[in-house]
Parts: sequence; C-alpha cells; structure tokens
Amino acid sequence: MQIRWSKAMGIGLAMCLCACASAQISLTSAVDLALRNNPKVLAAQASVNKARAALAQAHDAYIPSAGINGGYGGSTGVPLNVPVVFSLSSQSLVFNFSQPDYVRAAASGLQSATFALQDARDQVSEDVVVTYLSLDNAQQRQAAMLQEYGFATRLFRIVQDRLDAGQDSQSEFLGARLTADQIRAAQLQTDDEITALSDHLSRLTGLPERHLTVISSSIPALPPAGSFPENGPDSAGVRAAFASAKSKQETAFGDARYRFRPVLSFDANYSRISTSHTNYPLYYPGFQSDRHLSDNALSAGVQIQIPLFDRGHQDRARESAAEAARARFEAEEQRNQFFEGQLKLHHSIDELQANSKVAEDYRDIAQAKLDAVLVQLSANAGDPNKPQLTPKDEQNARLQERQRFVELLNMQFQLSQAQVNLMRQTGQLEPWLKAAATQPAATSITSPQ
Repeated sequence: MQIRWSKAMGIGLAMCLCACASAQISLTSAVDLALRNNPKVLAAQASVNKARAALAQAHDAYIPSAGINGGYGGSTGVPLNVPVVFSLSSQSLVFNFSQPDYVRAAASGLQSATFALQDARDQVSEDVVVTYLSLDNAQQRQAAMLQEYGFATRLFRIVQDRLDAGQDSQSEFLGARLTADQIRAAQLQTDDEITALSDHLSRLTGLPERHLTVISSSIPALPPAGSFPENGPDSAGVRAAFASAKSKQETAFGDARYRFRPVLSFDANYSRISTSHTNYPLYYPGFQSDRHLSDNALSAGVQIQIPLFDRGHQDRARESAAEAARARFEAEEQRNQFFEGQLKLHHSIDELQANSKVAEDYRDIAQAKLDAVLVQLSANAGDPNKPQLTPKDEQNARLQERQRFVELLNMQFQLSQAQVNLMRQTGQLEPWLKAAATQPAATSITSPQ
C-alpha cells in the first residue's frame, strides 16, 4: 500500500514538472498579441474598412466618372444607330436632395463600425485578462494542491501505521484514504483546467505554443471596488448600436425625400464617327456635303429629372423608416440591459468582496491553528505531563490550512473576474492595461530551461 502511494506521488510530481516546462508569457504581451491576431478584432477592422469605403463611395457620387468604348463594323439598309468608332463619356451627380442624407448615413455607419471595433477589442482584452487570471489562479491552486497531496499521503501513512498498532480505527484509515483520493481527483481536474486555459490563451494570442504559463508579477493590482462609477458611460457596444440606428435613420430620410424633388446630373460625351461601310451618307446627305462634320461629335450638359410617381421607391422608403425605428428601439433595449448588468455587477462585487474576506478569515484561522499545533508539538516534546499532540494532528492542521488557502484563491478569482468585467463596462480596462505595460515584467515571452 505504501509503495502504491509513493508511485502516485511520483507521478503527480512528474506531471507538475512537465507542466512547468512550458513557455511563459506576460499579461500585456498576451493582450497585445490577441489584439493583433484575434479573428474577432480582424473581422471588426475589416468592417471599419468597408464602412470607410462606403463613406467614400457616397462622396464619390459628385466626382465625374469617365469611360471609353468603341467598335467597328459594316451595315446595310437603314442605319439603326450612329456609326461610332469610339466614344469617351463622363457622368456625375450635381445635386440630389437625398444624397447628403446618404453621406451622413455612411458617416454614421463608419462611426458605428469604429465603436464596434473598440467593443471587439474590449471583449478580446477581457477574455485574455480573465483567461490569464484564471490560469494564474489554477497554477497557484495546482502548487497548493501538490503540497496538500503530500500532507494527505503522509497522513495516510501515519494512520495506516496507527491502525496496524491498534491506535486508530478502520474508519479513520478509510477517511484518510478518501481525503487523499479526493485531493488527487481535484489535482487531475486542475491539470485539465490548466491545459484548457493554456490552449485557449494560445488560440487567443495566435501562438503555436499550447502550454503557456503566466507571469504573476506582470499582473497589476486591480482597482478597489469603490473606484467604479455607479452610472458609467455607455459601452462601445451601446454606442455602436445607436450610431447604427442613426445611420439607418439618415438612410430613411434620404429615401423619403425623393418625389417631386429635382435630381441634377452632368453628362459629357465625345465620339469619333466613321460612315464608311455603311449607308449612313445615303440616308443622311449632310455627311456627304460637309465631310469634316462626320468625324467628331461632342456634347455636354446638365440633365434635370423630377420623379413624380415611383411606387417601388415609396415602399422602400417605408421599409427604411421601419428598419430605422427597430434599430433605435433595439439600441435603447441594449442600453437598458447594459446598465442593469452594470448595477448587478456592482452588488455582486460587494458580495464577492465580503465572501473573499470571510475566506481570508478562515484561512488565517487555519494558519493560526497550524502555528499553534507546531508550537505545542515543540513545547510538549519530552514533557509527559502535558497533552501530547501527534504527527497526525500536525498533518490534519496542514491539510486544513491548504484547503482554506485553495478556497481563498477561488474566491479571490471570482472577485477579480467580476472586477475585470466591470472595468470593461466602465471603460477602465484599457487604461488599466496601459498601466500594466509600464511594468518591466509585462514585455517579454520567455521559455524556461
């Protein structure tokens, strides 16, 4: 039985040593790599580029376009068209009541895409920070559980020896074995958690390394709970929603201002004409009497169009107005949900802070009991008149202290996760990360030998 537990202890140590032989990455390095490589951020950047091109396209309606076309062939009978060899034409919009609305709609669309990009960056940053903190927490728990497992195996051997000597019962022996087995199962669960978190962090950052570990010194202190504003500004996601709603509203304005409003456009054309191999001179004698007039044609002017009736355009205008109203209501609903979630986070942080303090008190009590046991073991050595403590009492005290420490780590992580979430919602996450970038340990990726 003792040999079996020694092998299990050796396997646990080997697993931990293998886990330590992995690449290390600092917090700000991880965030920076994720913001440069994450598909969500890259997709949002592509949307910004698309919106910027759409705005340029709306402005370009006033810039003349030019093109050239040509061809040559013969014909017989009545001419069906002017025998143009090639022509150079240009068109542009001069004035349209709706076009300024479309330009403003495109500008609001670009603003919405920019806010959406910022929201994507904030989401990715939060994901990286939470994953990093979770991995750091898991690594600390792993180290604590390794110590806890060592105490449990020693307690198991002590109880086994006491059982053989008739000093402990079978139930105490089974209880000690159960404690060791539970800690071992928790160790395996933590190992799986570290593997999953490390893999997720590597995918966020775009690194091929699948066994990343954190640098605890690169994590700056989180702001105190009382430093978060009760009613912070709108998030980038909410601002993006309202900018998108404004863009749709401008489009609806442009679609509605169509009937009975003149549209002015500019047209210019130069054509080179050839009447050879055609019957054009036969039907149009002027080409025969004055030859030089048949070679070139030039026209330029402004065209005015006043729409009177267009049922399809009217239906499209109603559709645009309904879409704009829906976008506005959705943006307002998103804002309401945002502030409700922010309020819940404030209360949750207060509760988690209180629970974290309780867990810290439990851990301090367990540490105080362990210190008292160690002092009493030292003081009572060789004094048979005092109550005697045994190595079993020492291992139980050490186990209790490590268990309370793991519980404290879990509670502190929950509090940190809520604080990071609230920092993102109140716009404090990016400044916090910039402050972290000033720390020396936050700029390197290293691989321990």
